[in-house]
Amino acid sequence: MNDVTDLLDGWPNVCGDEERLLLPPPAGELYAPESPNAFDRIESACAIALHMHQPQIPAGGDRLETAAIISNLQYMMEHQHIGDNHNAPVFRWCYQRMGEFVPALLDEGREPRVMLDYSGTLLWGLRQMGAEDVFESLRRITCDPRRRRAVEWLGTAWGHAVAPSTPVQDFRLHVAAWRHHFAALFGCEALARVRGFSPPEMALPNHPDVAFEFVRTLRENAYEWVLVQEHTVEHPETGAHPTEPHQPHRLVCRNSAGESASILAIVKTKGSDTKLVGQMQPWYEARSLGRRWIAGRLRPPLVTQISDGENGGVMMNEFPPKYHEVVREASGSPWPLMNVTEYLEFLRRDGWTPEQAPVLQPVFQKRIWDRVQPGAGRERVEQAIEEARREDPRFHMEGGSWTANISWVRGYENVLGPIERVSALFHRRVTGSGVPTSDPRYRRALVLLMLCETSCFRYWGQGVWTDYARELCRRAEEAIQQDFPA
Repeated sequence: MNDVTDLLDGWPNVCGDEERLLLPPPAGELYAPESPNAFDRIESACAIALHMHQPQIPAGGDRLETAAIISNLQYMMEHQHIGDNHNAPVFRWCYQRMGEFVPALLDEGREPRVMLDYSGTLLWGLRQMGAEDVFESLRRITCDPRRRRAVEWLGTAWGHAVAPSTPVQDFRLHVAAWRHHFAALFGCEALARVRGFSPPEMALPNHPDVAFEFVRTLRENAYEWVLVQEHTVEHPETGAHPTEPHQPHRLVCRNSAGESASILAIVKTKGSDTKLVGQMQPWYEARSLGRRWIAGRLRPPLVTQISDGENGGVMMNEFPPKYHEVVREASGSPWPLMNVTEYLEFLRRDGWTPEQAPVLQPVFQKRIWDRVQPGAGRERVEQAIEEARREDPRFHMEGGSWTANISWVRGYENVLGPIERVSALFHRRVTGSGVPTSDPRYRRALVLLMLCETSCFRYWGQGVWTDYARELCRRAEEAIQQDFPA
């Protein structure tokens, strides 16, 4: 049992107990020893991940300035007559249901697999709502040694902040906060099994300095691999997108000072995500593949896909029966379901090493490094970026995400300005004060900062969502100025 509370004075436990909760994970295999999959007898494998998120919004009342901060899910539940809010009870079930599906299929003698990515704001919101049945269901597949082989949790940024346009020092706080909160909810042993990272909105920074800090942050937080979108990365030699997306790669990011950071990258291919996962199309794709040449030997490839776990009729209604059908057909077949860390552990058993993986870098970086060498300094790199931008209007350093059609920067100056002010104020007064992270004032300021940086306040465009963002920024500034006077 976990002896740490996940709520302190009504705020989520996201900091303050780092020495106990954020110990380095033990070395060695975690999933392969518990897996009955026979790697030497399979042709290919399939991995699916379900992304779950709900933002926190100031909507628990009639007036924006005084409304309580609640989960958007709670708001939907309380206003089911508005728009699509009637889906709220189904959404809630979606957050719980894998804890029902997986044990039932294991009891049948099948081998289900799924990766789960829950934002910190969703987890906190579910606790605020008293959804203990959801957590009981999730603990059943997270902490029980008889079932945990089937489920791999993926780490993420606590407040669902997009890495390319979030200050790097803040994104580092989001990553550590999620790990702290997850350990408080499910225990340190469960956290030790979290080896992969799922970037919010699949957003990968491509500015050299930001991308380097992104990878360094993941490595410092014990992550071994990261999920990347196919069109957000390129081969350094050619600038082309991955030619063999179904094998592990190494994401290598170099900065303007000449430093380099790398992490294993698992490529998610393009497509209509919810339809692909909802109909379990990645498994049918895996069935069409045989063994491939991976690091000089014929080895099974891995088809990997992630989608929202609750949004859309396909995920709400069609995914459950299709998942059961595919698990039953895949179990014991030459094309099993397999989570990513399990697959990587089997690859290593087969003699593969990460150093053998093909190298990728964030998209558009070839155009920079063709002009200037890493280590030339920030000013020269910025000049190279400006030169490339003048040559091609499509060139940008805003990062890449699940869609190439959405910018997380352009048109959101009225939100980004207040967020930048809150960030600067936090680091000047809160971090600069030297107050310990266990101080309740630090925790409140950190949570409010992270809530301001939630991607939804930009994804949903101008209107009430940007009003929410500005109000959260106002509250964050007010709390910091009150608790940490100049």
